Amino acid sequence: MTLSIGHIQYANCTPIFSALSSHFDCTGYRFVHGVPARLNAMLRSGALDLSPSSSIEYAVAHEQYCLLPELSISAIGAVKSVFLFSRVPIEELDGCPIGLSAESDTSVNLLKVLLARKYGYANSFERSSLPLAEALLRYPGVLLIGDAALKGAAALGQYRCYDLGELWHSFTGLPFVFALWIVRLDAAREKRAELSALCRDLIAAKKLAYGSYPEIAAGCPEREWLGEEELVQYWRTISYELTPAHLDGARCFFRHAFEMGLIPTLPVLRFFDAPDS
Repeated sequence: MTLSIGHIQYANCTPIFSALSSHFDCTGYRFVHGVPARLNAMLRSGALDLSPSSSIEYAVAHEQYCLLPELSISAIGAVKSVFLFSRVPIEELDGCPIGLSAESDTSVNLLKVLLARKYGYANSFERSSLPLAEALLRYPGVLLIGDAALKGAAALGQYRCYDLGELWHSFTGLPFVFALWIVRLDAAREKRAELSALCRDLIAAKKLAYGSYPEIAAGCPEREWLGEEELVQYWRTISYELTPAHLDGARCFFRHAFEMGLIPTLPVLRFFDAPDS
């Protein structure tokens, strides 16, 4: 049976997917490209079997999902691709409207948690697809994620730039899990053998990627706008693990989000149960 797999087309996903496609048989997989918000919706509707998807998507609809073990897209401190850009110091943003990326779900809620819980602010939020320079004419602060955030930081100029991974770590001392590998429960039941093989391959691909960042950077399209050395440095800041500390970070985020009414219930972290090989 074919597995339908979401593929976030951001530079932070490139190492795992490059290693997977280069070293493992992917003929049984159908990769569907999209930004996190689109893939979240497809996963929820059943158009995908699994995806590295926003951690908040798991929290919102956890009754439908389980998780692959040992895999995430996380930060232990700076993440370098989730930024609050601001015309003023963050200490002056209380009560201000904030523009939000239309591509993100987890980072939007992370920003809401940080502004309310770390700083004690009361802000309003609006989705915006305006380019960064235009958005900052309308809003004092603007959230961008992924490649748009990387490009914005590289061409920042006069604006301030706050890394949400760094803000979270200073607030909690914990990793922040931006994305989890989320599996639909119906796929987990119906395609257990295929998912088990994919899980093994992904964990192996992760380990191969760690030792191959320069080679992956030399062959990927992102080098045209970020540069190979910058890509390698960026990937080395990302954590693709899912350790007990990562899980503590996810639970802490979910607890804040639940207490603020951003998610309907407090989710239980449920993992895919692979059959014996």
